[in-house]
Amino acid sequence: MTRREFGSLLAGAAAAYAAPVENFKITSLELIELRGEHEVEAGVNGQRQVNPLDIYDEERPTVYKDNPRGTRKQPIKAIYLRIHAGDSLFGLYGPIDREVAIVVAEEIKPFLIGKDPLAGERLWDEMYRSNRHSRAGIFLMAISAIDNTLWDLRGRHFGVPVYRLLGGPTRSSVEVYASCLGFSLEPEAVRKRCLSVKAEGYRNQKWFMGYGPGAGPEGMRRNVELVKILRETLGDDTELMFDAFSGWDLTYALEWARQVEQYRPRWIEEAMHPEKIESFVTLRRSINFPVASGEHFYGRWEVEHYLEAGAVQVVQADPEWCGGITELLKVGTVASLHDVPVIPHGHSIHAAMHVIASQSPMTFPLGEYLINKMRSYYHFEKRAPEPVRAHIPLPEEPGFGIELDPAKIESQTALPWGS
Repeated sequence: MTRREFGSLLAGAAAAYAAPVENFKITSLELIELRGEHEVEAGVNGQRQVNPLDIYDEERPTVYKDNPRGTRKQPIKAIYLRIHAGDSLFGLYGPIDREVAIVVAEEIKPFLIGKDPLAGERLWDEMYRSNRHSRAGIFLMAISAIDNTLWDLRGRHFGVPVYRLLGGPTRSSVEVYASCLGFSLEPEAVRKRCLSVKAEGYRNQKWFMGYGPGAGPEGMRRNVELVKILRETLGDDTELMFDAFSGWDLTYALEWARQVEQYRPRWIEEAMHPEKIESFVTLRRSINFPVASGEHFYGRWEVEHYLEAGAVQVVQADPEWCGGITELLKVGTVASLHDVPVIPHGHSIHAAMHVIASQSPMTFPLGEYLINKMRSYYHFEKRAPEPVRAHIPLPEEPGFGIELDPAKIESQTALPWGS
């Protein structure tokens, strides 16, 4: 290609991508609820993890056992956010939670109409400053939904995947760990399933504690037994992580750690409620394997508080909860200053995968893949992110590459909030 031909190509690309500023504004936001059916295997994968409410006898479930009952059809629904700009451009993201959709429609939608969708930093800052409750909870989750949708819009506008807008790929695929939520904790079921997961190529598995202080010594015995079974079954070449979903207290976590240390856990996650930062500090200083947390961290400021206190060694901020891709990038910068990895919580895959793919593997080494949840979570999409030998290939479609599948949509409703 000659220099003149290359110059003409660049000029043509610029003309194609550059919409006139006066016409390129956010024109509307749509919240679309999709309904359909999917097939599920009944009586399996219903193991509940320990829950903060389990200290109350009437809230604590009985010991779970798989009871396979064949397959059946089950209704499924999901809400997607679509943001329109210019004459025909849009961004699409989902599923998003219903309570988040309400905040998007009632609180933020009117503020966004007429704004420049390419001014990402300004829009994020304006949304954050627009409400006194924006620093955490549902409002920040609503900002996250809009921010992620706008990243998809920008990718479609420039005709490239989002990870290319974030700096370009740092790897050819994103490795994920197997998150085994819902799998039965019956000893034989654990042995069978963990070997099956390993055979699929996963080098890292996370299992969920089933019991907490309310279950007494027997619950502790079962929690320790799970770790022992997994290590003895899988050997030394699989990393093992464990999640307590804020269902423990410091005393319980210290005793569990003392008993399982010999089995070399990769981390213990969310052992206590996230506001108990001093308990995390004590736990980290007292045990010989890493402490992880962060799916309920809201923004870079909470992350910095934890890291300054020396409370965690793995940050698990979620781009659908912490402020979107825009904020997750800043969380990564903060964590890198402390030489702490960010392994995003796997509530969803699209946003997290593109951030991981574009950043240093030292800071963003892995993603999370919730095996059971992801079987149906992206039911209405044509191309759901799916690991091959524990690696998700980088997509080449513009934005996140989300395309809804009409064949799976039995009904579609535009939600009326904010209209």
